[in-house]
Amino acid sequence: MDHSILRTVQVTRYVTPLREGGSLPAIAEADDGFLYALKFRGAGQGNKALIAELLGGEIARALGFRVPEIVFAQLDEAFGRTEPDEEIQDLLRASTGLNLALHYLSGAITFDPVVTQLDEGLASQIVWLDGLLTNVDRTAKNTNMLMWHNELWLIDHGAALYFHHTWDDWESQAIKPFVRIKDHVLLSRASALDEADRALKAKLTPSVIERIVQQIPDAWLVDVDGQSPAAARGVYWQFLTMRLAASEVFVNEAKDARERII
Repeated sequence: MDHSILRTVQVTRYVTPLREGGSLPAIAEADDGFLYALKFRGAGQGNKALIAELLGGEIARALGFRVPEIVFAQLDEAFGRTEPDEEIQDLLRASTGLNLALHYLSGAITFDPVVTQLDEGLASQIVWLDGLLTNVDRTAKNTNMLMWHNELWLIDHGAALYFHHTWDDWESQAIKPFVRIKDHVLLSRASALDEADRALKAKLTPSVIERIVQQIPDAWLVDVDGQSPAAARGVYWQFLTMRLAASEVFVNEAKDARERII
């Protein structure tokens, strides 16, 4: 399959774990000389977290947000045999093959809404994005945004698109309100949701979604409810295009939730 959007790198050195939650991502070096935040297919939610990371990150990029470069990261079977930590060694063995990584933003600091007040238009667009993606993980506890060179960067979309953990009734899930938006760290600043809806829907066409969905590797789609990889990609495309067409549902939910907290 054509991976023309994302580059593929070979992981050459495991540098250090990033002990966040149960997924155990790591800083690793690749054969292009750069450091990456490496997400392993053998961890936590496995391939589905990588799919959500790919789709969420590349959709955010297509909409004009700053997202670290996302690459496919090839992990050889022999990699990590000398790793002394048994848990990490097990993780590396379970992750042989194609993983996902984000360019490591060295020196970046976690976004703090108390320190940095975002423009309300940008805040509204990020809330809109997370409503579309059903991203449960952009809260005050874990903002998943970084400040790097005085610019805001979005990271960690692996908890988005949670419909794919069961595949139950995905058509109705696509047009449901996203009630967890009430916990969004930027909701109080999101005063321009209607404007964000108009602007971002104009950018995110079905063909753009199709181009991004087609990047999901076959190897990550082998256990999707008995479907072929092509059929599974079709479900992701349909889910996202249906949700986009019904965006007033999650926009109105966000507006109602905001009214309750301001």
